[in-house]
Amino acid sequence: MFIAKKHIPRRTFLRGAGVTLALPLLDAMVPAMTLLAQTAATPKPRFIASFIPHGMSPGYWVPDKVGSGFTMPPIFEPLAPYRKQTVILSGLHARSAEAPEGQSPPDHWVASAFLCANKPKRTAGADIYNGTTIDQLIAQKIGQETLLPSMQFAVEDPGANSSNCGEGYSCAYTNSISWSTPTTPLPMELNPQLVFERMFGDGGTPEERAARRQDDRSILDSLMASLSRLKVGLDPADRLRLDEYAQDVREIERRLQIAAKASAAAPTNTSVPVGVPESFDEHIKLQFDLLALALRADITRIATMLFARDLTVRSYPESGVTVAFHAGSHHGEDVKRKAEYARLNRYHVAMLAYFVERLAKTQDGDGTLLDHSLVLYGSNMGNSNQHRHEDVPHVLIGGANGKLKGDRHLAYPTMTIPTGNLLLSLLDRFDIHEDRIGDSTGRLEDL
Repeated sequence: MFIAKKHIPRRTFLRGAGVTLALPLLDAMVPAMTLLAQTAATPKPRFIASFIPHGMSPGYWVPDKVGSGFTMPPIFEPLAPYRKQTVILSGLHARSAEAPEGQSPPDHWVASAFLCANKPKRTAGADIYNGTTIDQLIAQKIGQETLLPSMQFAVEDPGANSSNCGEGYSCAYTNSISWSTPTTPLPMELNPQLVFERMFGDGGTPEERAARRQDDRSILDSLMASLSRLKVGLDPADRLRLDEYAQDVREIERRLQIAAKASAAAPTNTSVPVGVPESFDEHIKLQFDLLALALRADITRIATMLFARDLTVRSYPESGVTVAFHAGSHHGEDVKRKAEYARLNRYHVAMLAYFVERLAKTQDGDGTLLDHSLVLYGSNMGNSNQHRHEDVPHVLIGGANGKLKGDRHLAYPTMTIPTGNLLLSLLDRFDIHEDRIGDSTGRLEDL
């Protein structure tokens, strides 16, 4: 391929045997003497939402001051390197997670309300009804320009390490936080290998892909000639970007192969599906690395991550805490147990910080992926020991294409401002201006 006085289209793909490889943004994709806003380098907005059940340990996540100049609270300390692009919100009320009047609490079965602020219909049948989530509203606006309009990730199998659904609520309400319509939950993908195949495995048969994995062959093997031809016409900086991108793809493939071999060799009574790392730490980092790669190559601009399911009995030894997640959330207001639970919460935030670091280190046009992203992380519980849904933790990270000012703690009066107001305000950042969403009563002041 010879390139002179021309530019490569942003939606360029390299195709091989059962492989379609999207490319990262290169200088060669930007026409010379053209305004940035009219080129492929114009910043593309991204939205990523992560949900964690069971709230956070009281006293360990709310900053000591409102506005700027606060001390980063212990649970959010892993985000300290990115505080200039971080907004912590306290005092919000997750009313959508509370029981309808006169009914028993549904709060362990309504993770689906996190991104739509609707109380889901109480049913265990097929007549489920929730609400269209904001990630899908954003996908309708900006997701159609990419290979995958949105991606949904999970790190816990709905059929393992988790309770059966109850309280008269369908499992659909706890299995997915992403709904394309009020009656259509989107499946959250647990297996990183399947995510990888969705991103790069266009064409070919399942048998061909399985044979490639069996032989430890890379998807890049069938693309080497195409990559070499492409690099001939690129400047040194672009060649370096392409090499780094290819190295990232190969490294993820290597980790996927390790996970597949380990899970295949595991005892037959294991609850971990083949191809899924048994370690939560490796699993979620692999999922986040895949997502970072998808954002970098503009395969998608919208994603959701379900960290855990309600009532999970999973423990996280990498946190230094042995107590299971749900059991730890019922700390009985004991000082030592609350501190122990805070260490577990901090570990989860550290996994988020791992992803944020990837975004911050990835160039994207005139900035970084973090500059052009809005990352939401939160829960629908405040004090989980008491099953309370006021004063729920939320944090926003990223520049949102210049539409979010960081290094702030915004505190709202307790039991006054519903989480729907936050969702409505986030939609505004993507130029989606609705009158209301879910239980919203207006927009967040000062955001």
